[in-house]
Amino acid sequence: MAFELTEDLIEQIENFIEVGDNTSILALLEEVHHADIAEILDEISTEEATYLIKLLDSEKTSEALMELDEDYREEILDNLSPQEIADELNELDTDDAVDFLSELDEDIQRQVIDAIEDEEHARDIIEMLRYDEDSAGGLMAKELVRVRETWTVAGCVRKMRAQAQNVTRVHSVYVVDKNDHLIGRLSLKDLLTAEAKSNISDIYIPNVDSVNVHDTAEDVARIMQKYDLEAVPVVNDAGVLLGRITVDDILDFIRDEADEDYRMAAGISQVVEADDNLLKLTRARLPWLLIGMFGGLGAASIITGFNSIFETFPKLLVFVPLIQATAGNVGVQSSAIVVQGLANDSLKGNIAGRLLKECALAIINGLAIATVVLVISHFFFETTYLESVSIGVAIIAVIILAALIGTFIPIVLDKRGIDPAVATGPFITTSNDVFGILTYFLIAKLILGF
Repeated sequence: MAFELTEDLIEQIENFIEVGDNTSILALLEEVHHADIAEILDEISTEEATYLIKLLDSEKTSEALMELDEDYREEILDNLSPQEIADELNELDTDDAVDFLSELDEDIQRQVIDAIEDEEHARDIIEMLRYDEDSAGGLMAKELVRVRETWTVAGCVRKMRAQAQNVTRVHSVYVVDKNDHLIGRLSLKDLLTAEAKSNISDIYIPNVDSVNVHDTAEDVARIMQKYDLEAVPVVNDAGVLLGRITVDDILDFIRDEADEDYRMAAGISQVVEADDNLLKLTRARLPWLLIGMFGGLGAASIITGFNSIFETFPKLLVFVPLIQATAGNVGVQSSAIVVQGLANDSLKGNIAGRLLKECALAIINGLAIATVVLVISHFFFETTYLESVSIGVAIIAVIILAALIGTFIPIVLDKRGIDPAVATGPFITTSNDVFGILTYFLIAKLILGF
């Protein structure tokens, strides 16, 4: 039966906590999945959540804590002693344990590591803390199953049983030489069908895709996607097997990157939630709004500089919103396609070729839109022939300019090591508003001669 989080259940748990009825709590939550425990923790106070974490078995609560929002998890960890945090880490794979520790102050980190009972687990965590969190080393887990090429099949099975006890899910079996260099992988089918006295060297598969410990998370994601891998081994510069990255780890990274790109495109500079306080929400959203405000003031200044046009051709002012909207939309479309291409490594060719293609597309779109606008402006807004022509030509020019800006800026930012997602949304819209208005009036002045 599927778990259902109800107000009655939350109220029942809160009442048990209030009176200290631990027996009833343990009986109520004994068969509840750790993901459902996380939902419960989300609905109660930090103090009550801490109470449950201390009461329940660490094997369940450690996984539940991993499901929580980072900020909320940090609040709970602040209420736990270093020993209690170490008890949680003892139940986690090294990659998840590192995620836990990275949220704590360095002095607390040292105390927690000292309190971890498994010395090998502690050493692995210390090693992984040295890597950048967005690198293969920062994503990998040390837990895996490795076998030596010199082992027999019978001996290999015994060794695998011992190793598998520390591995949550066995995706692959990796083959190493006597110096732990990765040399291949082992098919479970081949292992099960081979003679017990056969050597692993006779049945292992020498071809195995791997990533370097210093590769970026983006590179890892591309490799796993390209070769449809559930897990990929991680090696150092010498080819020594260090760990493995599973598909769920890389999916978490991709989701976080997508969330960040979405925020940047919307003009939100920090990680925020809907229920954050007003100060935090303001700090995240105000900077881009101010940039947009100055862009609007710039457009207003340009319009003021062409005041004389409105005395002779007042209907041109009616089409200013159309110019701004078209420029913004075209710019966002172009930048979104480029950013997506940069993210999935599908953007091919040089900048000049990309700009030329975007320019050709802009001309086609511009001609189509300009034709419609020219007819509507002349027959419905009763503009003169020259006014209609100037509006149509201006739209074509604005679309071409917006497309070039939307294509060029993300590529340049990417080449300079800046996240190209910053180029989408308010940044492109604001810049195209200003340049679009300027282009519109310059072309009108050239054609109408005012």
